[in-house]
Amino acid sequence: MTFELSEDHETFRKVVRDFAEREVAPHVAAWDRAHHLPLEVVRGMGELGLFGLVVPEEYGGSGGDFTSLCVAIEELGRVDQSIGITLEAGVGLGINPILTYGTTEQKERWLPDLVAGRALAGFGLTEPEAGSDAGATRTRAVLADGEWTIDGAKAFITNSGTDITSLVTVTARTGEDEISSLIVPAGTPGFTVEPAYDKLGWHISDTHGLTFDGCRVPEAHLLGRRGDGFRQFLAVLDDGRIAIAALAVGLAQACLDHSLRYAAERRTFGAPIGSRQAVAFSLSDLAVSVEAARLLTYKAAWLKDAGRPAAQLKQAAAIAKLYSTEAAVAATRVATQVFGGNGFMEEFPVARFYRDAKILEIGEGTSEVQRMLIARGLGLPVS
Repeated sequence: MTFELSEDHETFRKVVRDFAEREVAPHVAAWDRAHHLPLEVVRGMGELGLFGLVVPEEYGGSGGDFTSLCVAIEELGRVDQSIGITLEAGVGLGINPILTYGTTEQKERWLPDLVAGRALAGFGLTEPEAGSDAGATRTRAVLADGEWTIDGAKAFITNSGTDITSLVTVTARTGEDEISSLIVPAGTPGFTVEPAYDKLGWHISDTHGLTFDGCRVPEAHLLGRRGDGFRQFLAVLDDGRIAIAALAVGLAQACLDHSLRYAAERRTFGAPIGSRQAVAFSLSDLAVSVEAARLLTYKAAWLKDAGRPAAQLKQAAAIAKLYSTEAAVAATRVATQVFGGNGFMEEFPVARFYRDAKILEIGEGTSEVQRMLIARGLGLPVS
């Protein structure tokens, strides 16, 4: 038994940390103010191999483990959550559905550019009236004469409207009690990317609503088997919840790091504020929550890499996501309090962290959904 990552994982962590501190940190405040996703950073992450960590070598990846992806997301999220979610969604929601359920032809067509960072892909699941209740999908797809005709709308879709977005995987009703997944290439007639959302946080991340009005794609763009869409996105979300937990760990760690430095530098009444029990104890509690969140997250990642049963992975993913995201939100409250008035000023990173944190408790399954899943895993008949 060991509670440490491997030497290779820690070496890899240093590589990603160096990239984040060199290529992201100096510019992130300006990008955040401009609501600008720097595509050169996306390409840089591709060149570093981050999008291909879990992808086989035949499609341009490195065939690595899921734990490495979590390390990369944590380190990027430690500097900026928007850049971290761009990688998390690019792999977990963009690449993963095609890698896991796609045909050989679909993989050969789409994966090389996605792995290289030359392209991004979105995952169209959430709808204006179907968020946590994803089974209430209203988007429909009808098959006739070798084509699917898609009509409907999706909401809050990450990486769906960039200049390099190549496709969106869309869930749609293909029968009375049947949901399937379809690949919709960018630029397909009838597929409209709505204007970017004006969000509370994640200003750098690309997020749009999507509409489909008589949008036609070939029959061969069905992803996996017809009617398997519901099962597919549940599995995709299980992996994504672990990755979101890693993103949250990065945020909580950043709050602790910044707060410790500020508590040592900021002096009141002749002494550093870190010498005051109120500050010292709150940062001690924060350190405990960061440690616990990291252990839960990497335990879940290890379970996935070890190929443990789906039910066990689902429970671990929900626990890691719930605890880590709520710990991250609490961490931003502690950090802004430690910084006092400066914590309310955008020139300090903790103000951006405060804005970015809340969505962690919502995206890829709200905290309430995680509690429901955990309760069901305990054998409780909750609905």
